[in-house]
Amino acid sequence: MVPLKVVQFLALTLTALALVPSGAHLFALPNKINLVAEQYFITQSIYRGWSLFGIVLFGALIANLALAVFLRGRGAPFVLALFAFLCIALTLVVFFIWTYPANQATSNWTMIPDNWEQLRREWEYSHAANAAVTFAAFCAVTLSVLMTRERTPSGGVGVTSGERPH
Repeated sequence: MVPLKVVQFLALTLTALALVPSGAHLFALPNKINLVAEQYFITQSIYRGWSLFGIVLFGALIANLALAVFLRGRGAPFVLALFAFLCIALTLVVFFIWTYPANQATSNWTMIPDNWEQLRREWEYSHAANAAVTFAAFCAVTLSVLMTRERTPSGGVGVTSGERPH
């Protein structure tokens, strides 16, 4: 069986890594949202290959679900881990409703359709929303880890590292 600390580490690390691309998109948005078509499409070409981050996102989804399963029955740490899992799941819903269709309609931003400005808004704001949701997931999983007390072999609750017994 995988130890709780390993699952916590994976959930934290993969959720943090999932924040990287959406955070980058969020901070680039103000500089890109009003570009003319040619400039915008050139700028979009820098994201080629970023689809590989999907692996990290699915890893974060699985790790946060595993953490919630590990923590079931443990109150707030469980609820926070479950919330982190649901947030990561929500990012996939947002991606497949708004981001992916824009990618498809533009052949991954290599073809300029008539409605490209609407597609740009959907693409940019879906990434901005996902940055906020992924940040919420990261905060939730971090709090879950910080609040989790280790169980002793006898089934009781022990102290976490850094805590002093009273």
